[in-house]
Amino acid sequence: MIQKSMLVKISGCIVLATMLATAMPAVAQIESIDARARGTSTQMGRDFDIKVSIDKFSTPQDRAALVAAFQKGGNDEMVKVLSKMKSVGRIRIPARTGYPIAYSRSIPTPTGRKIRFVTDRPIAFAESRNMTRTQQYSLTCGEIDINDQNKDKSTGVLYPAAKLRVNKDGELEFELYQNPWQLVNIIDWTRSKE
Repeated sequence: MIQKSMLVKISGCIVLATMLATAMPAVAQIESIDARARGTSTQMGRDFDIKVSIDKFSTPQDRAALVAAFQKGGNDEMVKVLSKMKSVGRIRIPARTGYPIAYSRSIPTPTGRKIRFVTDRPIAFAESRNMTRTQQYSLTCGEIDINDQNKDKSTGVLYPAAKLRVNKDGELEFELYQNPWQLVNIIDWTRSKE
């Protein structure tokens, strides 16, 4: 009798632990956004779906580390620091596992919030073998402007191959290998659940 009640208790604990373990990823995710990326200029007419999942936002210490790295060695040094940072989310396109997001930030706006993310871009084998110019553009960056008042006015942009540089006015700016991709039809699943 005692063995049977002990077995029931142990089984209950195992079931509870399994339920909690599978529920944790959904609880930990603070942002889940789907969008459609549309090509601009030379990529006009091409489009694909994109999913951005943010598990946590980067800390002020992460930002300070990136700024210090850029000041020390420019874009290349910052990419080294980004590659060593723990993932704070993922960016995915269909049929791919996606890439980890190394840095993310949420900035309040009058109509909602702006989410910025940066990650070091994986360099394809052919790019590396052929030593193409695209290797210099080692970042993937994006900005999604979530409008909480009118969902149809949410916008965004994706820079699939970019690097940072300092312009003539001394300000940081993105230098792009190709044109940015416009993000449309943005669905903020995080706000939809509330």
